Amino acid sequence: MSGHSKWATTKHKKAVVDAKRGKMFAKLIKNIEVAARTGGGDPSGNPTLYDAIQKAKKSSVPNDNINNAVKRGSGLEGGGADWQTIMYEGYGPNGVALLIECLTDNRNRAATEVRTALTRNGGTFADAGSVSYLFNRKGQVIIPKAELSEDDVMLAVLEAGAEEINDLGDSFEVVSEPTDLIAVRNALQAAGIEYDSAESPLVPTMTVELDEEPARKTFKLIDALDDCDDVQNVYANFDISDEVMALIDA
Repeated sequence: MSGHSKWATTKHKKAVVDAKRGKMFAKLIKNIEVAARTGGGDPSGNPTLYDAIQKAKKSSVPNDNINNAVKRGSGLEGGGADWQTIMYEGYGPNGVALLIECLTDNRNRAATEVRTALTRNGGTFADAGSVSYLFNRKGQVIIPKAELSEDDVMLAVLEAGAEEINDLGDSFEVVSEPTDLIAVRNALQAAGIEYDSAESPLVPTMTVELDEEPARKTFKLIDALDDCDDVQNVYANFDISDEVMALIDA
């Protein structure tokens, strides 16, 4: 889990400043629209929308784009799409299990995009239920280190339901049950600790350790999936050592 989290965090930071910014913005805007449609357009009463907006702001999405997405999702403005969530399952190099979460208004297009990305990059589709049992939902809050120590974070979140704190290099990851995510987030805010994101990703219950070459192939496959317009998240059960991460980063 830690290896995947480190890679995902590094990739997110790069995405903010690279040529994929437009696609990343579009995915963040989709999340806001869906959250507003599901729970209403008031962030103070809709924690999912609040966190979707916070993540978009941290990624430098313009406020006008955010506000318009909230209006579309809550029905105050026309033009909102009928987004549907679809989860595809697959395998990557070395038997890495993949869950591919799509948010789309066209199921056929989403399936074609995912299948093409998999087959062109050494992956395969899997039947429903083939790999989903290897993952559980968890609450996850990513906190930039700044001047913080792990003890600072632990003191803030221990009584809010935090299960573990992982050092990801430039940030800390606080893991909890999904039902405790809001309590953990609120505890951090009460302690004056800023966070980059608060979400409930699918986390693997067992992992496949990857060396450098299969890790590079896996990253290439996941990048190809991430490039699909309808793909929102890719979850995988690989882990890599700090030494392999260093080789790949170099």
